[in-house]
Amino acid sequence: MFLRKLNLANFKNYEQLDLELSRKINCFVGDNGTGKTNLLDAIHYLSLSKSFFNAIDTQNIMHSMDFFTIQGEYERNGSKENILCGVRKNKRKQFKRNNKEYQRLSEHIGLIPVVMISPADSSLIIEGSDERRKFINGVISQYDIEYLDSLMKYNRALVQRNILLKDFARSGFFNKEYIEIWDAQLIPLGRLIHERRLEFAAKLQPIFQEYYNSIAEGKEQVELIYTSQLAEGDFKDLLERSLEKDRILQYTTVGIHKDDLIMNIGGFPIKRNGSQGQQKTFLVALKFAKFDFIKQLNGFTPILLLDDIFDKFDRKRVKQIIKLVSDPHFGQIFITDTNPERIGSILTDLSIEHKVFKVENGKITESHG
Repeated sequence: MFLRKLNLANFKNYEQLDLELSRKINCFVGDNGTGKTNLLDAIHYLSLSKSFFNAIDTQNIMHSMDFFTIQGEYERNGSKENILCGVRKNKRKQFKRNNKEYQRLSEHIGLIPVVMISPADSSLIIEGSDERRKFINGVISQYDIEYLDSLMKYNRALVQRNILLKDFARSGFFNKEYIEIWDAQLIPLGRLIHERRLEFAAKLQPIFQEYYNSIAEGKEQVELIYTSQLAEGDFKDLLERSLEKDRILQYTTVGIHKDDLIMNIGGFPIKRNGSQGQQKTFLVALKFAKFDFIKQLNGFTPILLLDDIFDKFDRKRVKQIIKLVSDPHFGQIFITDTNPERIGSILTDLSIEHKVFKVENGKITESHG
C-alpha cells in the first residue's frame, strides 16, 4: 500500500497543494515553522480521520478560510483508493472512501494503517498513564475492530456511571441498582479490553527489544510492563469493593481506564534513569515495534511518518535508522528534516528510491539533487 498523490486545500498553511509521491521514501526538508510537519499530519488525517497534533478539526483550517479538504489517492492491493476528508466551520466533518461517505468514522480505522513518530512522543515517557493508554489503544484499534468498538462503549458507560455518582452526591439519594445497570455494561467490556491488552503487551516486548538493540547497537535491557487493576481480581468484585470509595470521590476508581505501561531501562524507569539519547532511541524502537505489530495483524504494511526525529542524533545514528526503514519489510516512508545535505547524502549513499521536497512557507518544490 502506498500514497500516490496528495492534494490539500486550505489545510493549515497550505492554500493549495498537489504532490506526486515516491513509493518508498519522501523527504520534506526546510527550516522549522515552514509547514513540513503539516504534510505528515495531513497523511495522518487520511488514515485515522483526525490530526495527530490538534483534536479540534476547525483549528486546522487555514486562517481566514471557512473549510479545508485533504485528498489522497492510494494504491492498495493493486487497486486505487480515493480518500477525502473535508471540514467546514459549523458543519459535520465529511469523510469519504471512493466518493461514498462513511456513516461512522470508526469504519475507516484500519483501512490505511499509519505510524507516526514525532518529538511529541516524549509525552509517552514524561506524562501520565493516559498517554500510554492512548498508545496502546492506537495500536490495537488499527487491527481489531471489536476492541475499538468495546473501548468506545466502555468509555460511554464510564461517563454515565460517573455522572450518576455525582448526581447521588449532590441529591443525597442513592440506589445501588442504578449503579449496577452501568456495571453490567462495564464488566464484560473491561474484561475483553484487558485480555486484548495483555496479549498485545506480551507480543510487543520482544519486538521492541530487538529494535532497540538494532538502533542502539548495544545490549541494554529495555522492558515494557503492562499493569492493570484487573490483574488483582475479577472486575465485578473490584467494582463492588470500591463502591463506597467511588461514592465519596464521585468517580469510578477501578477499571481498565487506570491501566498503565511501565517503561524501564536496566530495570529502572527510563523517565528518571535514561539519557536524552536513550529516551529518544526507546521511543523510536517502540514505534517501530508498533509498526510491526500492525503490519502482522492488520495484513497491510503501514505508512511510516518520521517527523523531525533526527534532531540530536549524529549522522551514524541517522544513517542506521534510514538503513533500517529502507528494508523491503517497511513500505512507504515520509520524513521531515532541517538538514537537506545530511539526509540527501545518506539516501544517495544507500541507493534508495526517494524524492526530496524543499518546503518554504506553504510552497513546495521537488529537489533534483
